[in-house]
Amino acid sequence: MKAIMVMYDSLNRHMLPNYGCEWTLAPNFLRLGERSVTFDTHYVGSMPCMPARRELHTGRYNVLHRAWGPWEPFDDSTFEILYRNGVYTHLVSDHYHYWEDGGGTYHHRYASWVNVRGQEGDRWKGEVRDPEIPDHHGRIVRQDWVNRKYMQSEERTPQAQTFAEGIEFIRTNADQDNWYLQIETFDPHEPFFTLQHWKEKYNHDWEGPHFDWPKYERVSEDPDAVEHLRYEYAALLTQCDHYLGEVMNLMDELALWDDTLLIVCTDHGFLLGEHDWWAKVRMPFYNEIAHIPMFVWDPRSKTAGARRTSLTQTVDLGPTLLEFFGLELPPDMQGHPLRQIVERDAPVREVALYGVFGGHVNITDGRHVYMRAPATPDNWPLHHYTLMPMHMRSPFSLEELRQMSWNEPLPFTKDCPVMRIPASVPGGWYHDLSTRLYDVKSDPGQEQAVEDEALEAEMVTKLERALKASDAPPEQFELLGLTGS
Repeated sequence: MKAIMVMYDSLNRHMLPNYGCEWTLAPNFLRLGERSVTFDTHYVGSMPCMPARRELHTGRYNVLHRAWGPWEPFDDSTFEILYRNGVYTHLVSDHYHYWEDGGGTYHHRYASWVNVRGQEGDRWKGEVRDPEIPDHHGRIVRQDWVNRKYMQSEERTPQAQTFAEGIEFIRTNADQDNWYLQIETFDPHEPFFTLQHWKEKYNHDWEGPHFDWPKYERVSEDPDAVEHLRYEYAALLTQCDHYLGEVMNLMDELALWDDTLLIVCTDHGFLLGEHDWWAKVRMPFYNEIAHIPMFVWDPRSKTAGARRTSLTQTVDLGPTLLEFFGLELPPDMQGHPLRQIVERDAPVREVALYGVFGGHVNITDGRHVYMRAPATPDNWPLHHYTLMPMHMRSPFSLEELRQMSWNEPLPFTKDCPVMRIPASVPGGWYHDLSTRLYDVKSDPGQEQAVEDEALEAEMVTKLERALKASDAPPEQFELLGLTGS
């Protein structure tokens, strides 16, 4: 048996024709929908990028115990477990956060890995002279404009190189058994950089300043600029669709559909002006961010062209891979194998818990979304529980470490005590931190919060139950204004 995961960053469900978008060009995603099971109620867990990848490895929520950070020494890793049990695992990625301080332990869990350079602000090409930067809206990063100079042909773009490396692995190993390949591209993450031939797929004219990277702020640009940025995203989405098609073509050529699990997924979505916001994280996790696409082909059932409504999350992907290869799940995993959903839409969970460290902690039962905001204005008490004190791009400061105390082992740290380090959320970073309840069946755009005390009490009970099942530290109940009883 073999497995391939094609993973994107910031792939928007609401921009795919499989989920109702009528203007983006993604024929290979439509083809994928005909060849696999489409998941209609798939949600994020911990936001954003590396917290989601910790969930992919461990099958556990990250959000309640730590912000962005590395794989921990006490963590289980799906991909290390596979390799130790005779399944060769290979990662190909241009997701440069893997090679920063706050993500530098994840890729070593695979048997082998390839690092494709150049995305976003990846410190790749060295030029002392400042690059020429045009008049622009939005965000500009110097290193990004240096990197772009070296991507002026299709084969030099990071996404093209990432898929080329993945295709090389498939061709090299197609006649072998027991392997897993993860083709993980940073696209369509911002900046929405594409070459002109992708932009020309759309009949869109823009005479304004350069704009392909919005700031994580409220929309201040005019409607024409908002429309332009959506077209820039769409062009990059169409590039993503093209390379997905190359993987599917190869599976056709080599008859890999007979014995190869295929998972196509993402970590989260991205606001393109909806709710008057750009991006993610700073605002409530509306469904444009939290409700994400996923497709699964399982060669055991061969179910294709079907849709599934059962609730699933990122934490279910690691367990799904372990079950596929016939391996037992570690007892600390919270996720569930998805085989029974693929085969007959039999639910594996009642609710999905999701959110960001120090911000909203949300719960959904598939119909209702309850966003629980911190009850204290300064987001306190809040601590990191870790043995890997790293932020995204730097170690914890000496001042932070001087405040560290040792905490007794948590239920999932395998008898290891952990550092307990006070955490702070930058002032003004999170916006709209109010508790709210939505019925996303009757109000899919989440335009009007529901006022229903009985329903909210029911959702609070579900949230408290999920927090306890996730071994949330007592302070999380205090932070969220819950009794924990």
